[in-house]
Amino acid sequence: MNEDRLVTLLQLRQFVEGTTEVEFRRCGKDEDPYRHIEGGLRRFGYTRLKRADKGLLVRYLMRITGYSRPQLVRLIKRARAGSLQKGYCAPTHGFTRRFTDADVILLAATDTLHGTLSGPATRHLMQRAWATYGDVRYARLATISTAHLYNLRRRTGYTERRREWTKTRPTQVNIGERRAPTPEGRPGFIRIDSVHQGDEDGMKGVYHINAVDCLTQWELVATCEKISEAYLLPVIKALLAEFPFGILGFHADNGSEYINHRVAKMLDKLRVEFTKSRPRHSNDNGLAETKNGAVIRKQLGYEHIPQCYAAEVNAFCAEHLNSYLNFHRPCLFAEEITDKKGKIRKRYPQRLVMTPFEKLATLERFQQFLRPGVTLQSLRREAASMSDNEAAARLNEARNRLFISIHKRSRNAA
Repeated sequence: MNEDRLVTLLQLRQFVEGTTEVEFRRCGKDEDPYRHIEGGLRRFGYTRLKRADKGLLVRYLMRITGYSRPQLVRLIKRARAGSLQKGYCAPTHGFTRRFTDADVILLAATDTLHGTLSGPATRHLMQRAWATYGDVRYARLATISTAHLYNLRRRTGYTERRREWTKTRPTQVNIGERRAPTPEGRPGFIRIDSVHQGDEDGMKGVYHINAVDCLTQWELVATCEKISEAYLLPVIKALLAEFPFGILGFHADNGSEYINHRVAKMLDKLRVEFTKSRPRHSNDNGLAETKNGAVIRKQLGYEHIPQCYAAEVNAFCAEHLNSYLNFHRPCLFAEEITDKKGKIRKRYPQRLVMTPFEKLATLERFQQFLRPGVTLQSLRREAASMSDNEAAARLNEARNRLFISIHKRSRNAA
């Protein structure tokens, strides 16, 4: 930059404020910004300037050198104390290698013998080879750090002699929040799980979808042919719509039939909280797991049901099983008690044994959670339409007819 025309503080102020009183040209590689600093301080008499004019000169030097204000203030202080010189020089040589190509080859041979152990284990082997067995070849490798050992494994000399194939590492799926559902006294937080109805001769059976409300244990069961998106999504939508209260939370284990973008998009559209189970926390989805054995396996058994009968089994669940489970089958509800040691224990007293409908009716202001068109009177009418024994007899009769029909048709087809 040509600074010859900048000789007064007025011109300096015009330059800083954007007036084009100077010419700019590309500086060469040897152009030293320290020379601009020293020249500017000398030309304008920095030590004789007032405080405001000193600030103006500093802003000007910041503009032409590109230095920050704190750095420039330090350089001005050095220039006033004496000559402003660079305090560093470029290194004349690079860093020397501590570990040679022979060490890399020896590391590859060691990994071949032991099957590529972890870094700390391999490091310990090389320390033992030098200190315990006196192998002088490991003198340098015995001092290597674990982090740098992995660097040597990436060198060309290592990869040319040894190649390692590892399993594909699972990627983290950012769908759903990994925590247990928190109903906080509100119905509508359901836990869901899938139950497979067995294989036979390489043929898959039907899949049961079991959805249970955390607070009231209101349970709905549906059956689909497969658990792919085309079959499962319509079933999930129908289940969510059949609950008498609005759905606020949806909790599943880490199965891909639920942890996918299609289900997440559907739940996000319905403004439903999506959570998934945590590792080593079996109770996160424990309610649905217990219902799988106590309800689905008890009612539908373990025998193979071909996928072609999924629609009939689903109709049985919708017409008979779900009504019996929610209005006529009692469930146990826990009472938490803190003992003398401060440990929370669960008790199941007789007064807390009730059906899911009875539990729903005991909640405070539960009617605010009911869906539009669903009232307490309509639920009571459905519960009083038949006795518990009549509902159980009707359920058993319908299940027997279903199994006999499936058995006859499967035997004739075979």
